[in-house]
Amino acid sequence: MLLFVAFLFFVFAKGAVARNGAQSAADAAALAAAQEVRDELTDRFLDGLESGDWEDWLSGEEFLGDGRAAAIDLAAANNATVTSLNTGSLNGFPSFEARVETNYTVGDSLIPGTENIRAKAGATAVIEPRCTIDVDVEPSKEVKFRCDGSGDWEIDPKDPGDVELPEAKDLFAVHLAD
Repeated sequence: MLLFVAFLFFVFAKGAVARNGAQSAADAAALAAAQEVRDELTDRFLDGLESGDWEDWLSGEEFLGDGRAAAIDLAAANNATVTSLNTGSLNGFPSFEARVETNYTVGDSLIPGTENIRAKAGATAVIEPRCTIDVDVEPSKEVKFRCDGSGDWEIDPKDPGDVELPEAKDLFAVHLAD
């Protein structure tokens, strides 16, 4: 009887390991998708300096991509497959929900059917703009904003190369949703 209980605990431990692997893959996939879109938002913000529509990109509302390629790559690196990736909004911020399934099974055990069971998990990552635009700024004429963690930015829209431009991490925070 004691041996049977030990085997049962072993099966549950194997299941827990598979579940943790799936959760790690889901977290990585969601974060990768959000980071890819964050990079796109940053590139578009920098392009918008010349055209004067930079404030739309700085708010994080104007993203175009879905980060699917990055999510698939990171899930595969964690021995899992993305089963779905959905873009949405969480608390008013762009969000990316990844669902994954492991490429491996729980394995053989005393419990029939576990040899074909794959672990599944999901995670949601969010992009939060870190910057606010000064209220007295006329976006078509000047570029002034403040970012949490990196301070005040003032960029000449006619010659943005004169100053060190902000990086993606300065403009947007990417994190897993609680």
